[in-house]
Amino acid sequence: MSRQHRYLAPRVPSLLCGALLLPWLVPASAQAQESTLPTVVVTGTRSEKTADDTPVRTEVVDRQEIDRTHARTLKDALENVPGVQLREIHGKSGFEVSLQGMTSDQVLVLIDGLPISASTGSTVDLSQYLLTEVDHIEVVKGASSAQYGSSAMGGVINVITRPIKAGIAGSATVDLGSYGRQNVDGDIGNTHGNFRVEGGGDQWRARVSADALDDKGFSTDPDGWARQGDAIRRQQYAGRLEWLPGKNGRLWIDASTYRENDEQRYQYYAPPNYVPQRKTEDITRDRFEYGAQWKFDTGVQARLVGMTEGYESNSQEYSNDFRTANRLSNQRTEHVSLQFDLPAWNRQLWQFGGDYHVERLNQSVDNNSELLGNAERTAHELYAQNDVIFNDTWEMVVGLRGQDDSDFGSHLAPKIGVRANLPINDDWKSVWRANFGQGYRVPNLKERHYLFDHSSLGYIVLGNPDLKPESSNSFQLGGTMTWRNRVTVDANLFYNRVRDLIQTDMDNYTVTNGIAVYTYRNVARARTQGLETAVRWQATDTLDVNAAWTFTDAKDLDADTELTRRPRNIARLGFTWQALPSTEVSLRGRYQSSELVDSTTDARSPAWTTFDLVINQKLGAGFTGFVGVNNMFNKQRDFSDANDFGPVAGRFIYLGAKYSFDASR
Repeated sequence: MSRQHRYLAPRVPSLLCGALLLPWLVPASAQAQESTLPTVVVTGTRSEKTADDTPVRTEVVDRQEIDRTHARTLKDALENVPGVQLREIHGKSGFEVSLQGMTSDQVLVLIDGLPISASTGSTVDLSQYLLTEVDHIEVVKGASSAQYGSSAMGGVINVITRPIKAGIAGSATVDLGSYGRQNVDGDIGNTHGNFRVEGGGDQWRARVSADALDDKGFSTDPDGWARQGDAIRRQQYAGRLEWLPGKNGRLWIDASTYRENDEQRYQYYAPPNYVPQRKTEDITRDRFEYGAQWKFDTGVQARLVGMTEGYESNSQEYSNDFRTANRLSNQRTEHVSLQFDLPAWNRQLWQFGGDYHVERLNQSVDNNSELLGNAERTAHELYAQNDVIFNDTWEMVVGLRGQDDSDFGSHLAPKIGVRANLPINDDWKSVWRANFGQGYRVPNLKERHYLFDHSSLGYIVLGNPDLKPESSNSFQLGGTMTWRNRVTVDANLFYNRVRDLIQTDMDNYTVTNGIAVYTYRNVARARTQGLETAVRWQATDTLDVNAAWTFTDAKDLDADTELTRRPRNIARLGFTWQALPSTEVSLRGRYQSSELVDSTTDARSPAWTTFDLVINQKLGAGFTGFVGVNNMFNKQRDFSDANDFGPVAGRFIYLGAKYSFDASR
């Protein structure tokens, strides 16, 4: 059957499942078994596409890689994706993501295609999602607003949960680790455990899962007051129920709850003494998802999904055990999406849909509101896409999204992508892609309404309800070449041009009663451009080698200066060796070059390199034991240097065991 006919054959879309098994993330021992399986992605076009057929470049962390590296959080799982920069969130425990030099505010994070609440009202904390339910993670870089609307200006990270099969399956994991001499409470610095049970019959299927992570924190001086690593306890519980009334339909509900308790300990210098400071934060996230999909006799496929999520945070600050502030924050997000995929017509696949989105934010400190005005936003959005299959070689996808925002009116975001399948000879094959998309981001509720009062430190930052949305033009051009399924070379050029960039206006401030009052403004134009490369070499049947390098040039066009916190070079290196039939050894290396911290003083954070080593040993009957060392050479930032943003945690050694079973039919 030709590629065209295979692709145009009507299919019922799965629940956003399947994975693009990027060769450099798949071990050599597994490739032979998986090479015959279809590889599917869904994020780039909101529809199922095989890896070679998708016109939108997609990078995926599959479940094998998650299990192999024993990633516990979404942050851990993304650490080895080429070009991904993970940064600490200012003022709290957690990490945010940057793609192609675009900020975390400009990257949309989704769970099964539905948004997840931002922990600060503007950026998602990647540490606040545990991975027991996850099947794989898809990463699309570049403007994706035509597919997903606001906040997808810099790209999309879509977490895909496991599909539930008939029968019964499950797993349980327990592990513990140590920071060595930096442990603050005994010999164990970290404990973790999870379990999952799922299955059912032809019509009814269900899953329950639980995941808990208890990190006691760490300190360069365990006997002192301050801790460089916060004490954090995370718990996530979830349940899912599915009904399959027939082969053409599926309905489901999914409920989850997340709990987090943090404690930060640091010191404030009030000459001539250092004053002990402490901050605690209790976080609750309750999420409810629902959905249905159906294929009609006409061939039309319909999908309706929705979610509602509440995110609450209660943080308290102490000085010398006296409480100095009590902050309460409550966010509510609701989202509904309806999509229709039409049957193939004249070599075209049409897709139509609409989204409804609501956000609300309430925040106060010591019972005084920190918001100016009513912090609420509503958006109505419509989108259309046409996928044109010219022949077995050429494909083009065009799309357009229109958004009507309650505060910012209407906006259109177009896209166009082209894919070419160009075999070179019997040994070499290649796939080339070119994409253009316009991105936009509506100012978040904090940028418009937040009153950030630090009068005690001499300044206040006010929200600005008159902000305009950010917008961008994004170009992606690249290709993938494969030689005999043993060598794969991937390269991608990118160029992103941003207008009306939102940032704190440091030049135009006023002084009231000795307090500097700043506000957010659309004050800058920016450009990010660069090259992403990756190479995978299946050296032998038991050894897989991969390497990746990303170069980024990010510039403030108004000030003609380098953008801060954007390293020019990021590299990844990985080895997966099947040493014995039951023994797998994995090494993952990461390098990040220096980055500008302050454009006024030209202060820079130094470059750094880390390596992680993991040994997985199958013990039979579903049991696997493992031992690992993260940051083998103990590379850690200089905490006395405020401009050093290198790794926070030093060497971390852990061991554990996992049991899994699968009686699905």
